[in-house]
Amino acid sequence: MDLSPRDPNWKDRVRTSFDAQAFMTHLGARMTHVSPGAVDLELAMKPDLTQQHGFFHAGATSSIADSAAGYAALSLFAPGFGVLTSEYKINLLNPARQPVLLARGRVVKPGRTLTIAKADVYGLDDGDQIHVATGLFTLMSVSGVTD
Repeated sequence: MDLSPRDPNWKDRVRTSFDAQAFMTHLGARMTHVSPGAVDLELAMKPDLTQQHGFFHAGATSSIADSAAGYAALSLFAPGFGVLTSEYKINLLNPARQPVLLARGRVVKPGRTLTIAKADVYGLDDGDQIHVATGLFTLMSVSGVTD
């Protein structure tokens, strides 16, 4: 599988796009790793990201999984193309109450129009990693969308 970026400025484009994403900023997500076909995002626990039992809300967990997978795909796209999620399936495996969530997005199958990626989300607590979610994502390459 070829995970060569088609854009020589792929890293700057991915980071600039992530930094411009208002929802990730609103949640407090941070990009902690970026390489061709791979992006990691972290999200620190705070009360406004929880559901009624004090666990991370599934929406927060799913959102960082989606963005990690999407940016992993974007890292391989040609210049002048943006990324949109067209479909995803996520399984919530364990409740997450750890201090930090880590979403690891990885491209499974790159393509010119559709790219398939996965994301695994882990709760991090003092060196322990609890697998809290796993998802499969279909990402669409969209011409003329600036990222």
